[in-house]
Amino acid sequence: MAVEIVEIQPAHDEVICNIIKTVGSEFGAIGDGFGPSDAEVLEMSAHYDDQRGSLYLVALLDGRIVGGGGIAPFNGSSQICELRKLFLLKEARGLGIGKELVSRCLSYASQKGYKECYLDTLSGMKSAIALYEKLGFHHLDCPLDGTVHGGCDVWMLKKF
Repeated sequence: MAVEIVEIQPAHDEVICNIIKTVGSEFGAIGDGFGPSDAEVLEMSAHYDDQRGSLYLVALLDGRIVGGGGIAPFNGSSQICELRKLFLLKEARGLGIGKELVSRCLSYASQKGYKECYLDTLSGMKSAIALYEKLGFHHLDCPLDGTVHGGCDVWMLKKF
C-alpha cells in the first residue's frame, strides 16, 4: 500500500469534489451551512495557492485519490487560518492519512506565520475530532465570529 500526498492540481478537482460531497453526505453535511456546499468545492485547485496563504493537499492510495485537506486564511486573517475540507473515503480512514494531511497543513500554517488554526466539524465525525484533539486542538463553546458553516456543531482552535 503506497500513500502519496501532493498539492492539488486542476486534474484532481472533479474527484476531490465527488469525495467531499460523498463523505459529507455520509455524515449528514448536506446543504447550506456545511463545507461540501461551498462553491469552492467545484474547483478546489483554483482556490488554494501559496500567494493566498493557502494550501490544499490530495492523498493518493496506490495511485488513486482517496481524500484531501487544506489550510486557508480564516476570513482573510493573517493571524488565524482554518483547517478546511478534510475528507477521506472509508477505505482511507485509520491508515494515518488524515493525521499526515493535518500535520502537513499545520506545518504549512506555522511557516506562513499564522498564530492560530480554527476548524469546525460535526459531532458525528468522532475519529476526526479525536485526531484534532491529539494534535493540540481545543474545543470552543461557540464558533468564531464570521464562521460560514452554521450547520456544524463542533468548533476547535489550536494555538501555534
